[in-house]
Amino acid sequence: MADVAPQRDAARVLVTGGSRGIGRAIAISLARDGYDVTLNYHRREDAAEAVLAEIRSFGGAAAALAFDVSDREACAKAIVADLDARGPYFGAVLNAGVTADGPFPGLTNEDWDRVLRTNLDGFYNVLHPLVMPMVRARAGGRIVTISSAAGTTGNRGQVNYSASKAGLIGATKSLALELAKRQITVNCVSPGWIETDMLAGADATQLAALVPLRRLGTPEDVAAAVSFLFSTGAAYITGQVLAVNGGVL
Repeated sequence: MADVAPQRDAARVLVTGGSRGIGRAIAISLARDGYDVTLNYHRREDAAEAVLAEIRSFGGAAAALAFDVSDREACAKAIVADLDARGPYFGAVLNAGVTADGPFPGLTNEDWDRVLRTNLDGFYNVLHPLVMPMVRARAGGRIVTISSAAGTTGNRGQVNYSASKAGLIGATKSLALELAKRQITVNCVSPGWIETDMLAGADATQLAALVPLRRLGTPEDVAAAVSFLFSTGAAYITGQVLAVNGGVL
């Protein structure tokens, strides 16, 4: 897949699950902010190409990188090859995630394992090969994980998803403490109900009525929070969970 021509000296940022939904909005927002974005995708090359074309349309810098975040060996192979070719990243956004909802007694082994492997193991699989090159670059950095309200309050029918997202928050807070002295901030954005494929089939009007702001969130709402955490104005913020949920407590 062809790269968009990189901007001179643009800091590199990896966005996992960057071809659709929230990840797409984040990739575009960070590219508009001047970052050289590498968007990860798994199967939808056509969707990734569309995001690259949109970024190219306003002169942004971007590339695409295919791998499955739940596959540790594939992650390491793709990321290490990318680092060897283009150098270290300044930041990363861990957005890729899956659901397999259902009452706990009905969850299969695969329902549990696939969600945990993607949403939680993906944290290790993606960041482990990235962190030391970031540290050695001595340029600071930004890491943002995308959790969920389900990770802080729980949700019926989502024991597996809630467990993975709660674990992601704990991992984020711990890594923030480890990397703080390197001026690498690590924060979490926790979306509420956002208009994406994950809400397909849900009653949007009914859900919006439960939100103090009386609307569902958009992928751009989440992307704006991520862009803030990547900004110079957020340099003194680390180890935090930023809820983007329209005021739901």
